[in-house]
Amino acid sequence: MTETVAARSSDPTFNIREASREDIPQLEDLVDHFVTANRLLPRTFDELCDLIPFGFVAESNACIVGFAALEIYSAKLAEIRSLAVHEDHQGKGIGRALVQRCVELAVRRNVLEVMAITSADGFFQACGFDFTLPGEKKALFMQTRDEY
Repeated sequence: MTETVAARSSDPTFNIREASREDIPQLEDLVDHFVTANRLLPRTFDELCDLIPFGFVAESNACIVGFAALEIYSAKLAEIRSLAVHEDHQGKGIGRALVQRCVELAVRRNVLEVMAITSADGFFQACGFDFTLPGEKKALFMQTRDEY
């Protein structure tokens, strides 16, 4: 299903569609840029292949400018993974549209909770995420090594 979303500026519209294996070379370039900037965890070719069935890409002028995937852990929990929007296309609603598609997929799959592990908490809060769930449930983490 392809959805055309009007950008909030004079830039052309962008399309959000389901990701495919043919997208992987462009996705590697997009994700690697954010890995180099220490904004995303590295993803191998095989990991990207695993994310494709539950992933979405944003296209503008026939180029992939954004990506996000939903990793479903169980009927209770899924995570938004590898959200990346090219710097030249940030602030146009692409990231929000990718997150929305992931959440819609979680709803269709009857997943109860969707989480995002991020350093951009303000962005995810603007998308409706919060630090706690009803009943004050919180996620706690422990890092087991210093580097990825």
